[in-house]
Amino acid sequence: MSAVLISGALANKPFNAGNAWSRLGWILGFRRLGFDVMFVEQLGRESCIDATGKTCRLADSVNAKYFHEVMAEFGFSKNSALLCIDDIKQSQGVPLPQVKAFAERSELLFNFGGHVTNPTLKELPRRKVYYDDDPGFTQFWYAQNTAIEQLAGHDHYFTVGQNIGSAGCEIPCGDIDWKHTRPPVVLDQWPATAAGRFNRFTTVASWRGAFGPVQFGGQTYGLKVHEFRRFLDLPARSRKEFEIALDIHPADEKDRHALANYGWHLVDPRQVAGSPSDYRNYVQTSGAEFSVAQAIYVKTRSGWVSDRTVRYLSSGRPALIQDTGLGEHFPTDKGLVIFSTMEEAMAGAADIVDRFDEHCAAARKIAEDHFDSDKVISELLVEVGLELPQQVGG
Repeated sequence: MSAVLISGALANKPFNAGNAWSRLGWILGFRRLGFDVMFVEQLGRESCIDATGKTCRLADSVNAKYFHEVMAEFGFSKNSALLCIDDIKQSQGVPLPQVKAFAERSELLFNFGGHVTNPTLKELPRRKVYYDDDPGFTQFWYAQNTAIEQLAGHDHYFTVGQNIGSAGCEIPCGDIDWKHTRPPVVLDQWPATAAGRFNRFTTVASWRGAFGPVQFGGQTYGLKVHEFRRFLDLPARSRKEFEIALDIHPADEKDRHALANYGWHLVDPRQVAGSPSDYRNYVQTSGAEFSVAQAIYVKTRSGWVSDRTVRYLSSGRPALIQDTGLGEHFPTDKGLVIFSTMEEAMAGAADIVDRFDEHCAAARKIAEDHFDSDKVISELLVEVGLELPQQVGG
């Protein structure tokens, strides 16, 4: 059976189930196509924390607990490894010698953001794919001679930034030939569910995210917080219910109060969407998604689409999202609705509520046509010259 080694951050981001699903889309998608899949993650000692937030041994960490719970839920307990960068003896899951043996027979290394840097594991697979789900950040950093180690040593480079390399996109390619792909969803894992009556717009978000603004060429490329502030009064003006499962730092208490004052309902993402199953339930019991994008995605016209949005669509839930140049690649009249201004956001919200059933059906159709893991991964395999091991299973 053809083997695929996949690496990315999971334990590094405990209770971030949206991040977990972004990895699972590829892990489960490759398995569904008949590949023998192993997931490997590197974790530094300084990232291991206990339930109180203090650093601790890997074995006692919430990171390891979360990793094993997610892997067990999807049948990967015997096909996953959590490698401690600082002390390999602390590593858990499949022992390192077996991981190396698997890597040696792997046809492909699928490397989220260049996560795996262990030279042995990185060099052994026959093909190495770098997967970029932070378009703009990755390319600007590379142009500034940072992130070189993560990007080096791959044969193929794929990005979810659909417009990277086109004339209308400000993101520099440098000497890398960026190919385009899309966030995949295993449709069986995310079935369309009965919507009933519209209840509320929701999203799961981090107020600032993991990265700071990027300075490049005399321009500043900002974050999601900067875009959200432009639409603070949307609930009041549209008279619709908007909820965010929001990870926001106590230092941003002023923003928290502003959101509440303008009518946003805030909930704790760890409580409502901390595990993959809870995250799925949160999405599927929502009416639709509303979300802005990172300012860097918007300003550069990157063509970025969120892995989270894809899961709303698959569930038969419409998505009202900020335009990053998506209209050139996906239908945006029903199911997936884009906006740039407050007026467009208000009009989109009203239309989704007024034609809710139509938008729900269109959302699922978009997921089936554009984000089905069978299609997305099969197209990538053609690009890298790798054949399917067998016919698609159920």
